[in-house]
Amino acid sequence: MSPKDTTLTALLVSPNRELAERLTRTLPSAKTFQVIADLRSYPTEQALDLRLRQMAPQVVLVDVMTDLDEACGILQYLASYRPQVHSVGLHLEQDGDSIVRVLRAGATEFLFSPFEESSQREVCERIARLTQPEEPIERNAGTVCAFASTKPGSGASTIAAQVAFAIRRLTGKRVLLADFDLTGGTIGFYLKAQSSYSLLDAIELHDELDPVAFDAMITTVDGVDVLASPEEPYLAPIDATRLEAVLDVMRNLYDFVILDLPTVFDRSSLMSLAQADSGFLITTAELPSLHLTRKALQMLQQLGFDKERLRVIVNRLNRKDGLDGNDLGKMFNAGVHTTLPNDYFSLHRVVTRGEPLTGESELVRAIEGLAGKIAGLAAPEKKKSSVLFGVKPVLSQI
Repeated sequence: MSPKDTTLTALLVSPNRELAERLTRTLPSAKTFQVIADLRSYPTEQALDLRLRQMAPQVVLVDVMTDLDEACGILQYLASYRPQVHSVGLHLEQDGDSIVRVLRAGATEFLFSPFEESSQREVCERIARLTQPEEPIERNAGTVCAFASTKPGSGASTIAAQVAFAIRRLTGKRVLLADFDLTGGTIGFYLKAQSSYSLLDAIELHDELDPVAFDAMITTVDGVDVLASPEEPYLAPIDATRLEAVLDVMRNLYDFVILDLPTVFDRSSLMSLAQADSGFLITTAELPSLHLTRKALQMLQQLGFDKERLRVIVNRLNRKDGLDGNDLGKMFNAGVHTTLPNDYFSLHRVVTRGEPLTGESELVRAIEGLAGKIAGLAAPEKKKSSVLFGVKPVLSQI
C-alpha cells in the first residue's frame, strides 16, 4: 500500500474539545488518521505508557493549545519512547512560537485549523514514510581472528600484523588490526601508528560507539586500519560485557578483525578468545614455550573452549632443529596448524620500518597461506620447490 492510501491509527489527546471536534469532522473524508482513543485531559506518563502498550497507535495527536508546557512534556516523552511513536502537535491557529517549541520538544509534525485535507495528507504521507521499515542491508558480520602467545616473546604481534596485511592484500576487503594488550601492547609502536585514541577509549565508550566515533580512533597503515593499545599500561580488570560490545561494533564495520592478544593465560585474552571465530596459539620450538602451550591447551579444554576453533602455530622453526609439525604436535597432544620458518633478516627489516612483508621468501608464502585460509580463499597449487626442512611443505599442516 502506498503512503497516499495509508490511514494511520492515532491516539488523540485534547482537553480543548472545540479543537478535537474540528479535527475529527475532517477525518472521514481526509482518510488520514483513524482515532482509536480520545483522551479529554493530558495523561500522566504512566497512563500514557499504558495506553501506548494497549493500543500501539502509529501516531499521537496532541493538543498544544490548552497548555503548551504540559503538551511539550508529553511530546518529549513520546520522542524518547521505544518503540518509536510519532507525534503531531494540534492548534487552532498557525502560531509561530508554538510551532518552534513543539518541534523542539520532539513532535514529528504540526497541524492547525481548519485542518485542510491536503495538509493532513502531506503530514500523513511523511509519517507513513518514516514508519515504513528500511530495506535491510545484507552484510555478513565480519570474521574475528585472535592471536595469543603461550609465552611472551613468541612473535604473536608480528604474526597478527603480517596476517592482517596479507588478508588486505589478498582480498582488498576492510581489515582491522586491534591491539588488545592493555598492559604492554606494541602494535602502535611497531607500525608507527600514532593516535590520540586507543582500545581503552573504545571500551569506555562501548554504549555510544558508532561508526563515526570508531573511525576517529583508528590509524590506517598500508590499507589496514589499526586500533592501538593505550600508551600507559592499564591494569584494572575489563568488563566482559563492554568488551563484547566493542567486538560487535568491529564485526559490523569490518570484513576481518585481527586481534593481537596478551599471553593466553591473561583474563582479557580468554574473554576475547571466547568471542572470536577462531584463535591461534603462538609458540616456538623451545621447550619452555612448548611446555606452556601444553598447559594452555589443557586449561582451555577444561574451560570448555572448542578445539576446532583453537589452532597452534609454531613460529621461528629452524631447519637444524630436525622437527616438523607432527613431531611438535605430539609434545602437547594437539595438531599443529602451521609452522613458520625463522627468517630473522626479513623480519628485522619490516619491524624496523613498520611495513608489510614482501617478496618470495618461505616466510612470505607461509604468512600468505595462513591469511588465505583465514579469508576462506582456495589454496594455490604448491610448487615443488616450496619445501621446508626437505620433508614437508611449509603449510602441510593447514
